[in-house]
Amino acid sequence: MHLTKQHWAVARTLGVAIVVTLGFSGCATYDDEFATINSRLDQLDTRVQGAAQSAESANQSAQQANQRLDQIEGRVRQLEAAPRRTPRG
Repeated sequence: MHLTKQHWAVARTLGVAIVVTLGFSGCATYDDEFATINSRLDQLDTRVQGAAQSAESANQSAQQANQRLDQIEGRVRQLEAAPRRTPRG
């Protein structure tokens, strides 16, 4: 009987050791997965920042083009409102 109690104690100790070992190894696996996910998020963040900069640059170019069109439109209106010149000759 004494031997059976010892076996139970050893079995319990081994069981706890196995559970703890699996728990720690599971954490390492999750750490690797988190590192992979964080790397992908960093890549996406870099792409988003690049796209935002490109969009801002395009917006500035569009604003400059609109200002130039406004200037040209004023000149075109002046020319259209000017009296017609008669051809020479």
